[in-house]
Amino acid sequence: MNKESKIHDYSAKSEVGFVRTRRTRLQRILLELRKAPPTAIIGLFIIIFYIILALFAGQIAPYGEAEIFPIPYAPWGGDHIFGTDQIGRDVYTRLIYGARNTVGIAIITTILAFVIGGFFGLLAAILGSWTDQILSRLVDVMMAIPSLIFALMLLSIFGTNAINLIIILAVLESTRVFRLTRAVGMNVVVMDYVEVARLRGEKIGWVIRKEILPNILPPLVAEFGLRFCFTFLAIAALSFLGVGIQPPSADWGSMVRENAGLINFAHYDIKAGLTPLLPAAAIAILTVAVNFVVDWFLQKTSGIRDEK
Repeated sequence: MNKESKIHDYSAKSEVGFVRTRRTRLQRILLELRKAPPTAIIGLFIIIFYIILALFAGQIAPYGEAEIFPIPYAPWGGDHIFGTDQIGRDVYTRLIYGARNTVGIAIITTILAFVIGGFFGLLAAILGSWTDQILSRLVDVMMAIPSLIFALMLLSIFGTNAINLIIILAVLESTRVFRLTRAVGMNVVVMDYVEVARLRGEKIGWVIRKEILPNILPPLVAEFGLRFCFTFLAIAALSFLGVGIQPPSADWGSMVRENAGLINFAHYDIKAGLTPLLPAAAIAILTVAVNFVVDWFLQKTSGIRDEK
């Protein structure tokens, strides 16, 4: 059958009874993943791998998180894949538990930062006037002080425990979230549909939930990924300095500090010299993976496409 006969055989009547079925959410997700760049797919697999490690650390790790063995700085191999640390704890086991502690605390801190910064940012955008001025100047003062120095000072005053670490970092990171939320929120509050909702007598909470928040979600979701990276790195840095996650809890930042001396023995045993680089590599890989996914999400939501 040639092309002309196919055209003549076409009938609109045959399409009248055709029913388009709506794709399920899973089908839409799979379709988007097929169109995703390789870097985003790699990043997603790495993030899923880290999540599995964090959730099932107790079942995956061969030993207890703080279990001590007779030989400190044991070499790689045998019962200890990556050897032991300065007091005889299994490095491989602590790497796995470090995913639970470091990543878990970073996620909780980032969520709390978005709750605080997002709420006050939207409040400043929708109320304006003196509310906006007071909140913005307060945020400017907090952002004028370097975050790491500010966190070190506050942790020294209030004590170094997980609760204080989460609250202090969440408050400091919320200043960045406030600036972004206020900026994108102010572009939406002047829209006609927001004005109509306010003239209709809707309360501020309803306007934020139904009119403003759905229209500013893409940049906020992308910012969540970036804030998670910064929070994750800040926790690792504070732990490296000794004021972050405290022993006996495993943390990648403190593991770098505890095993840093082994680098001096790399000339005699290259594996021993690589031991402090293992938690550093775990930090770097997750950070890069999250950035891959955030870049893809920003490209997808902004409508910008790379030129081939």
